Amino acid sequence: MLNSLYIGATGMQAQQLNIDAISNNLANVSTAGYKRSRVDFSDLLYRAVASTALGDPAAGVGRMGMGAAVAGTGKVFTVGDVKQTNQPLDVAVNGQGFLEVLMPDGSISYTRNGALQLNQDGKLVTQDGYPLAQSITIPPDAIKVRIDPNGQVYASLPAHIKPIELGQISLANFTNPAGLSAIGNNMYLATERSGEPMVGTPGENGTGMIQQGYLEGSNVQLVDEMVSLILAQRAYEINAKVVQASDQLLSISNNLYR
Repeated sequence: MLNSLYIGATGMQAQQLNIDAISNNLANVSTAGYKRSRVDFSDLLYRAVASTALGDPAAGVGRMGMGAAVAGTGKVFTVGDVKQTNQPLDVAVNGQGFLEVLMPDGSISYTRNGALQLNQDGKLVTQDGYPLAQSITIPPDAIKVRIDPNGQVYASLPAHIKPIELGQISLANFTNPAGLSAIGNNMYLATERSGEPMVGTPGENGTGMIQQGYLEGSNVQLVDEMVSLILAQRAYEINAKVVQASDQLLSISNNLYR
């Protein structure tokens, strides 16, 4: 009888983590390049149960589960809607692939958020001030910046008739993007599960092309998340009912001694 208490508790805890993930998805519905989180569940250990307890003496020894647990959380890397911003430094990856970002400790992180800016040195950086791994610098007297679909960056300068080439934006792709480790600020780190990054020109290694003046929106679908939230809430309530019913059964058993 006590097992049902613990089983119901595991279900409540698992659904609470599910609701937390859904809440985070809803909070980031307007975050550029955000990828929705998904919670995966698994059943817990099974215990041996005598056949008489199952109501069938001929069945031998049976096994009953001990509840549910969260097997893991991961990101769903479907492409979000690409929206036009008309900002010359905004870039969207139309397809698979990640921008490479140089972190302060010298490591490389990866992002889908292409809202680029210029720092005090004229380098292309993310919204958080981290430069692209390619270290592209825009001259202060640049009149116009053009980024081709293949990642080539050009700038028109007053002293030059033709635009000058400033560098090449590369994209990284992974065999298993869902294995990337999220570190916040729309940044990801490569792991053993994700595999080594395959870096190349946009359009190579299965990567998409770059669209200047566009940003990729979140891939969170409000209707789907609201339905998932309702289902998670109902599942939590049902598991709470299991705990409540078990408590009532224990109360009845205790009252038999009075």
